[in-house]
Amino acid sequence: MALKILAATRKGLFTLSKSGTASNPWRVERTDFLADNVSLTLHDARSGRLYAALDHGHFGVKMHVAEAPGAPFVETPAPAYPPKPDDNNDVDMWGKPIPWSTVRVWGLETGGTDQPGVLWCGTLPGGLFRSDDHGKSWNIVDSLWRNPKRSEWMGGGADLPGLHSICVDPRDSNVVRIAVSSGGVWMTRDGGATWSNDNTGMWQDHAPEEHKFNPNGQDAHRLVQAPSQPDRMWIQHHNGIFRSDDSGSVWHEVLNVKPSSFGFAVAVHPKDGDTAWFVPEIKDEKRIQDGGKLVVTRTRDGGKSFDVLSNGLPQTHAYDIIYRHALDVSSTGNDLAFGSTTGGLWVSGDQGDSWTQADARLPPVYAVRFMDV
Repeated sequence: MALKILAATRKGLFTLSKSGTASNPWRVERTDFLADNVSLTLHDARSGRLYAALDHGHFGVKMHVAEAPGAPFVETPAPAYPPKPDDNNDVDMWGKPIPWSTVRVWGLETGGTDQPGVLWCGTLPGGLFRSDDHGKSWNIVDSLWRNPKRSEWMGGGADLPGLHSICVDPRDSNVVRIAVSSGGVWMTRDGGATWSNDNTGMWQDHAPEEHKFNPNGQDAHRLVQAPSQPDRMWIQHHNGIFRSDDSGSVWHEVLNVKPSSFGFAVAVHPKDGDTAWFVPEIKDEKRIQDGGKLVVTRTRDGGKSFDVLSNGLPQTHAYDIIYRHALDVSSTGNDLAFGSTTGGLWVSGDQGDSWTQADARLPPVYAVRFMDV
């Protein structure tokens, strides 16, 4: 099978493939939606379909599907919220009304292998949707949207709450965990009928003391689950890095990570839950690389120690921000790719020991996905 990279960007969806040359091994082979804002993409290995979510601003969110990589994209229904009741007082942290409409698609994942038609979609302003027919129709997960605790969610990276991470347990497709900006991690064991959010062990230093350990206020930037060890989960949190060894019931803070434990992206090795990668930044007001050096950090022992990986990455005046969906690892665990807000795309074939920049100057990169075809 051939390995390709999908890059969803501010100005289109780009497919990259290996060129066979040592100096520029990855090149753009196809463009779709050129000059349009593609917020997220997904390749469904079960069916071969390829999905793209577009944010047209004033004209709204659109979804497109291609029956196979290389096939033409056609528009398909986008997740749509129910009408907002007239007496509903749904407001954000500033008291502004929260729209009951899809502002952006911020999470897109497949269901389990035993649910071939199921897709999950997370959105701003915090809704979760499920499709049972390959995205031809969507239903909001009403039990989560109408949960009273949702009123406590806040924006994180956007003014509205965003549901950005969706993890379907490989042992049981009815067990799903999601992460929300300033809403923490939530779990269902019955396919979405009921939800809980313990988040024991997480804490947030930017909250008043009485809310520091509030499970419903934790600002999880990105949540991933190890496919080969589903009890092992990793979070890049606003506060730092957390690891769970019991499927997300209890979280342990990973300490002493240099140069920083702050960032947005995290990827976990598909066959080794102890191995994970992060792209660090300076926290909060800064949000740039420490010393202008772009590096990736990697742990191979569950967070006890970290390697700082820089070979092939710019080490002077590099101010590339890596969004939460812009780092991915291949199904073998050997290949990594990440894209930045300045349009750089770097690829590694040796688990991050060395990096090569793709032969492209892309628009700002929102999401990166590997695709086996």
